[in-house]
Amino acid sequence: MNFKTNQKEKRSFFRPTKLIKGSASLLILALVAEYIVIPEISGASKSIKLITKVNIFYLILGICFEAAALLCYSLLTRSLLKKPPKFSTILKINFSTLAVSHVLPGGTASGTALGFRLFSDSGVDTAETSFTLATQGIGSAVVLNVILWCALIASIPFHSINNPEYIIAAGVGAFVLLLAAFLIASFTRGRKRLTKVLTTIAQKIPFKKHLKFLQKDKLENWINTISERVSVLISDKTLLRRAILWASLNWLLDAGSLGIFVAAFGVILNPFDLLVAYGLANVMAAIPITPGGLGVIEGILIPTLIGFNTPGAIATLAVVIYRFFNFWLPIPAGFFSYLSLRLEPGTPWQRAKSLKQGAN
Repeated sequence: MNFKTNQKEKRSFFRPTKLIKGSASLLILALVAEYIVIPEISGASKSIKLITKVNIFYLILGICFEAAALLCYSLLTRSLLKKPPKFSTILKINFSTLAVSHVLPGGTASGTALGFRLFSDSGVDTAETSFTLATQGIGSAVVLNVILWCALIASIPFHSINNPEYIIAAGVGAFVLLLAAFLIASFTRGRKRLTKVLTTIAQKIPFKKHLKFLQKDKLENWINTISERVSVLISDKTLLRRAILWASLNWLLDAGSLGIFVAAFGVILNPFDLLVAYGLANVMAAIPITPGGLGVIEGILIPTLIGFNTPGAIATLAVVIYRFFNFWLPIPAGFFSYLSLRLEPGTPWQRAKSLKQGAN
C-alpha cells in the first residue's frame, strides 16, 4: 500500500516537471524556426541587406507602441476592479499571466488560472476576480472582432474578400459576439436559472467537498456578485466607455506596432489592410491550438501582408521582429514579475516565510 502511494506521489511530482520540459522544448524549436528557418526561407542575403537598412527611429517607435499596448491592458484591468491593488501589482500580475499563456498549452486558460490566484492573493475578492478576468478576456475579444469587422467593411472597395481565412475569422467573430450576448443575458435577466443550472452541475462533481467555491452558498454568492458587477458595467456608461477605450487602445497600439515595424523597412501599409491582417491573425489565434498563437499568427500575418503587396522578405522580417517584442520578450519579463510578486511584503508567501522564521 505504501509502495503504491509512493509511486503515485512520484508520478504527481514529475508531471509538472515533464509539462515544463515539454513546453520548453517546443518553445526552443519554435524559436529556432522563427528566427532561423523562416528568415532563411525568405532569403538570407535579402534579410541581411534589409536589416542593415532598417530605420532605427521606427524600430524604437514600434517598441514604444508595444509597451503602450501592454500598459493599456493593465489600465483595462484596473478599470474593471472595484477595489484594485497597486497599479504596479496589476502590471506584474498581467505580465506573469501573459508569460504563462505564452509557455503552457491551453492558450489563455493557463494564464487566467494563474491570474485568478495572484489577484486573490493580492486581496481581491474571488467573485470580483472572476468577473474582471472573464470581462477582460471576452470583452477584449469582442472589441477585437468589432475592429476586424469594421476593417473588413472598409477594405471591401480596395480588395475582393474571397479568402477562406476571412470567412473563418468572420465565423469565429460572430461566435464570440453571440457568446458575449448570451453571458450578459444569463448574468442579468437569467440569474435565477443560471444559479439553478450551475448548482445542479456542481452537486454532481466528485470531490466537491474539497472545492469550497462549489459549495451552494458560495456559488450563489459568486453568481450574485458577478451579476451585480455586469449590471453596474452595463448601466455605468462612464465605466463602460473607459473599458472599451482601454481595450481598443490595447489592440490598436499592438497593431500599430506591427505596422511601424513594417514601415521600418520602407513599406507603408494601408491602415485597413494592416487591421485586416492583424485582426485575422489574432482572431484565429484565439482558438487554443498553440500557446499565445505561436505559429498561427506568423502563418497568417506573413502571407496576408504579402497579399497586400508587401515584399516577402520585408513581411517576414517585420513579423519576426514584432513577435519578438509581442510574444517572446514577455516570457522573461513575466518570470521576473512573478518573482517580484513573491518577494513583495504582505504576500501569502512572505507571510508564510515570516511565520516559519518566527516559529524557529
